[in-house]
Amino acid sequence: MTDPTVVDPAAPGFFARLALALRVLFDAVLARKLLLPEPRALPPVERIVEKPVEVEKIVERVVEKVVEKPVEVEKIVERVVEKTVEKVVEKVVEKTRPPEEGALHLLSILQRDGRLLDFLGEELTGLKDAEIGAAVRLVHQGCKKALATYVVLKPVHTEPEGTVIVVDKGFDAHALRLAGNVKGEPPYKGTLAHAGWRAVEVKLPERPAFVDARVIAPAEVEVR
Repeated sequence: MTDPTVVDPAAPGFFARLALALRVLFDAVLARKLLLPEPRALPPVERIVEKPVEVEKIVERVVEKVVEKPVEVEKIVERVVEKTVEKVVEKVVEKTRPPEEGALHLLSILQRDGRLLDFLGEELTGLKDAEIGAAVRLVHQGCKKALATYVVLKPVHTEPEGTVIVVDKGFDAHALRLAGNVKGEPPYKGTLAHAGWRAVEVKLPERPAFVDARVIAPAEVEVR
């Protein structure tokens, strides 16, 4: 702190101060300078100014471009080699059995099961009807069983016997036989005397090839 009793030799004197006061009194400009302090420089103020900046951005985009390009076609030439293969085929020639073998086979079955040949070969003259009837019953049972086993029969005409039927033109002469007073051209009108038989299935057992089909029934020997 400065002592007031000490006089600064550089300070202006009384008259100098008085003269200055008079000048201030009559000079407004000087008075404003003396009374108002000199303005001090304010510190710089930072201002943020937003300024658009153009930035170049590179964007890659895939663009499909159709380019016509000649296509090379490779021509393949296939070589075909024909090869002839000889195939040996064995031809099996089966010995054809005589057409009568089936009939003989069936006849042998009727003899085996019903003694049909023995009955037909028997001399019936002099036998009583009762004796013949007993023999016929045995033959009938055996033959009927054999036919039912190996041959399926159905009537040619399903109408009952005694029914009046009409035979038209073009009838099968193998399936229908006319009898009686046959005159002129069909149609004919008559009575069904017999319905006939038709074999719809034959199931004969296999017969070995080495067996002689002509042997209907073997000879029988009673050994003592």
